[in-house]
Amino acid sequence: MTVKKIGVGMLGYAFMGKTHSFAYKIMPHFFWPPPAVPDLSIIFGRTESKLKEAAENYGFRNYTTNWKSVVKSPDVDLVDNSLPNDMHEEPSIEAIEAGKNVLCEKPLGRNSQEAKLMRDAARKASVKTMVAFNYRFIPAAIMAKEIVKSGRLGRIYHYRARFFTDRLVDPNFPLKWRLLKDRAGSGPISDLGSHSIDLARFILGEVSAVSAATRTFINERPLIGDPTKKGRVTVEDATAVVIEFENGSLGTLEISKFVTGRKNYNSFEINGEKGSLMFDMEKINELLFYATEGEAKILFPDKNQTGIQQLWPTGFMIGFGETYIGEIHHFIDAIVNDKKIEPYGASFEDGYRNCVIVDSILKSAEEGKRITIQL
Repeated sequence: MTVKKIGVGMLGYAFMGKTHSFAYKIMPHFFWPPPAVPDLSIIFGRTESKLKEAAENYGFRNYTTNWKSVVKSPDVDLVDNSLPNDMHEEPSIEAIEAGKNVLCEKPLGRNSQEAKLMRDAARKASVKTMVAFNYRFIPAAIMAKEIVKSGRLGRIYHYRARFFTDRLVDPNFPLKWRLLKDRAGSGPISDLGSHSIDLARFILGEVSAVSAATRTFINERPLIGDPTKKGRVTVEDATAVVIEFENGSLGTLEISKFVTGRKNYNSFEINGEKGSLMFDMEKINELLFYATEGEAKILFPDKNQTGIQQLWPTGFMIGFGETYIGEIHHFIDAIVNDKKIEPYGASFEDGYRNCVIVDSILKSAEEGKRITIQL
């Protein structure tokens, strides 16, 4: 069987670069025949010794310390931008203008102004673009979307989301780029909270207004390379938000990296007139469904589910990595077969709207007032 190939150029070799590379390599095994087999052509990074090792480990034929070489390469059809937030805008826009399809890590931009430029570039081009909101591809999240859409919960009253880790509890955690506003844009609200905001929009629809408070608990942290010196943290450490939805429901959102014992606690709860849904990322294969006629624990994978192809038989557990396999398959299928990114994938429009909400949350916290979402 002859299967089409699609050339992949990777920007970044750290955690997301590694995770995405895994998905490119393994996706055809789950989706055979795949829409196209990813051809890992070239990977970019700044530290050549680590870059060379990553290229060999991940399976890329070539590597470069110049990201423009990836964007301009005739062997690259898809540019995967897994770089830090301050390197999302320029390489992504240049790739789009060079006729490359672009998958960009979240948040789309450091702020809504950057995200708008990226969204506008995508609108003008004929290529496919997607934001890597991988949690959309958790079967439980898709099932929650389907249950809400079907009306089985009736009128929605509440949406309650929390995303907690304990990553910053240690005061000796170094001053990495995610703690610097000029590089990250904001703190956990965009790093973790953007996922929670995206799932809220994915399942319930648009947000109309927000009211928020933020805190920075540790103002200085050891410098990388010289832990005897400290530098100033310039982003928030935790955020609490009241969210109003266009459908009339009321929500709350808590984001923090100061929750001892939590590793990747991405959870949501939806309460409606006929029942409730509850999900916890640390129990990724379960969705709790409480209804007036009783309660059920839906176990995934589920052979009856639509919207995502089943990777394993029912009862055989999925994990974090499978969310990226589904994401990569969805994007490549959209490219090769000219399918829409929405509603299951997150478009650059979704990424822009997400950044508008994050900006509004930060503005609300700064000004101490309710902010209406204006796109």
